[in-house]
Amino acid sequence: MSGTLACGVDVGGTKILGGVVDEDGTILDEVRVDSPATDVEAIEAAIAAVVKELASRHEFRSVGVGAAGYIDKARSTVMFAPNIAWRDVNLRERLEKQVGVSVVIENDANAAAWGEFAYGAGADVDDLLLVTVGTGVGGGLVLDGELYRGAFGVGAEIGHMRVVPNGILCGCGNKGCFEQYASGSALVRDARAAASAGSLLARGLLDRAGGDTARITGPLVTEAARDGDPFAVEALTTLGMWLGEGIASLTAVLDPAVVAIGGGVADADELLLGPTRRAFAAQLTGRGHRPVLEIRKASLGNRAGLIGAADLARR
Repeated sequence: MSGTLACGVDVGGTKILGGVVDEDGTILDEVRVDSPATDVEAIEAAIAAVVKELASRHEFRSVGVGAAGYIDKARSTVMFAPNIAWRDVNLRERLEKQVGVSVVIENDANAAAWGEFAYGAGADVDDLLLVTVGTGVGGGLVLDGELYRGAFGVGAEIGHMRVVPNGILCGCGNKGCFEQYASGSALVRDARAAASAGSLLARGLLDRAGGDTARITGPLVTEAARDGDPFAVEALTTLGMWLGEGIASLTAVLDPAVVAIGGGVADADELLLGPTRRAFAAQLTGRGHRPVLEIRKASLGNRAGLIGAADLARR
């Protein structure tokens, strides 16, 4: 059965995680190394080293690499990566020379969406939208059982849908992007701002952070909300409102059967998903006269991209 194995590699700004994945989506072996994100040659050498180490223990003929950035339609060239020094780099060609097997390059959120579709929260439907809520908001889309990539390979960048005209400046250079309101960064930004302003409501959260606003993090807000802190509960409710309204707008265009919410902030579970579902239901176009999709928590965690990349390469 060795021929059915594939290697998946998830490349981020801080780490590279590689794994060998079987046809059932099970990870049989993993290798993790730090990501030398500012050095193109070093990061490619690190990816190759991860693949070669795994190849020394398992037989596979294909490698899928998920990377944060714009990947061309041919799944070869990284046109732009926000956190890695890739600009118009034919990564597939360069890696294939180093590892000696076929390589497929895919956007990391697309790879994660495929992982959830094939083996996770969307395994029972043909149309899935994955929304990842972490530092930013990422997305991936499967329609009629096929990964949607757009005309040029850069579709489903939902985090940069504009939701507030002339709103908060985004790292992409535009103002009012979805991820400036519905991300973990937005959650932390607003919580810190309230604490810094001396809000009595935020006092309990500030106490948890030892009086240091810089120590207010997404997990800290979630922890406080689980313990019933009213300010933290309200902060997650607000985030869920933005998330649900954005998903309602996306649903008007895409009409998926399931929306899976992934990323670190999804660990808040119903504290986030409940408000998201309520806001979605209140804003859905044609509500009351159309089937209503399910909003579920993604099930593969931070391994979704690795599993999805491996399966895309195998196919």
